[in-house]
Amino acid sequence: MMKQYIYLGINILLALFISCKNGANSETNVAVEERTTKIDSTIQYSPEMLENGIMYEANIRQYSPEGTFNAFTKDIPQLKELGVNIIWLMPVYPISTTKSKGSLGSYYAISDYTGINPEFGTKADLDQLVQTAHDHGMLVILDWVANHTGWDHTWIQEHPDYYTQNEAGEVIHPVNTDWTDVADLNYDNPEMRTEMRKAMQYWIREHHIDGYRCDVAGSVPVDFWEPTVDSLREIKPILMLAEAWEPNLMEDAFDMAYGWDTHHVMNDMAQGKKPASAWAKRVSAIDSMYQKDDILLNFVTNHDENSWNGTVEERMGKAQDAMLAFSYCIPGMPLIYSGQEYGMKKRLRFFEKDTIPKTQGHVWNLLERLGELKSNFPALHGGKNAASYTKIETSQPEKVIAFQREKDGKQLVYVANMSATKVQTTVNIDLNNFTGFGDSNQEVRTHTKNVIELEPWAYSIWTKNE
Repeated sequence: MMKQYIYLGINILLALFISCKNGANSETNVAVEERTTKIDSTIQYSPEMLENGIMYEANIRQYSPEGTFNAFTKDIPQLKELGVNIIWLMPVYPISTTKSKGSLGSYYAISDYTGINPEFGTKADLDQLVQTAHDHGMLVILDWVANHTGWDHTWIQEHPDYYTQNEAGEVIHPVNTDWTDVADLNYDNPEMRTEMRKAMQYWIREHHIDGYRCDVAGSVPVDFWEPTVDSLREIKPILMLAEAWEPNLMEDAFDMAYGWDTHHVMNDMAQGKKPASAWAKRVSAIDSMYQKDDILLNFVTNHDENSWNGTVEERMGKAQDAMLAFSYCIPGMPLIYSGQEYGMKKRLRFFEKDTIPKTQGHVWNLLERLGELKSNFPALHGGKNAASYTKIETSQPEKVIAFQREKDGKQLVYVANMSATKVQTTVNIDLNNFTGFGDSNQEVRTHTKNVIELEPWAYSIWTKNE
């Protein structure tokens, strides 16, 4: 009898052991599955996608009351209606709390390059976002901050030599900035470069993201970017966007850079600080600085502009529609920032929870029409094989911008009064052979075949099929 009890006890203990072991394995498997969820890549980056590319900057924290990946993922089909084919996610990583600003801190003060901010959800949630985007023909790129980390990053304690230090051997924040919530990385350290490269490879290999938007890319050495991007492209084709203007970044590393000076000229024209002729000078500068196949990102707003310099309405006033259409019609790729599509009239708080409006109106409708034109009309191609750009002479060069784009027998003309006064101008092109796409809010009167009248800040787009 005692022998039976012993056997019974052994069997119970064995069962418990197996049960616990299976349970542990189950938890481990879930964790592994979450880290390596396989994504069915129904779409893959190719340079051709840049020709009619429209990028959307997703501020996950502020996009919805929930501030989660899942809340954003639900709206991806709506973005398709605007012609969006590239989603840029602002940093998704855990945020440092040491020396942080505000109650939530900055997205750009990262404590773990391969982790996920728990406010947003899980890695599985991110995978679902990427899968949904791919299902709708969109790429997903992550914001990457290679210039600095937050003060909670493990490297601070384990590898202080990865960081820039002062004469006293203390890690410092980036010089000549007020970025006191981050620690400056030392690119003279080859081991740090290796670890940074591995972290960038992780998201492409394990979570199938399609590239990166690299923060302050010009502050990181080009001789880091070039071999790093080569290593990333060995995994899969990717899109690389530099948040910088420097032309040398696009020689061998990046596909695109920021059109910062284009944006500044737009603001200055809208505020009456510069005449319309400032755009012609900017075009000359672009032609002299950049290669023909370099691509610039055009925008009327982004997270920096909105939070620190003002809303589109504050900066551009009555010129905002003309400038939005302008950003789609000039060479390059247009950007939509979270809330812009809803005509957002407030500055989003950067270090606190906020939320964008969600009522579709005039701006949504305009973006929908511009998106359809950008997506389907070759004369607006802005990638490596961009449509041609030709300035159109007018009798009012200080007030009127006019230019023509052409590709594959398709032509587009953009004309705008970039002033606060009504103008009548001649344009050196016969617009009677073109179809009017529309104007901002006033009828554009064509008096003869090449004389038009424009209300203040009115614009018009004309198209022609050969």
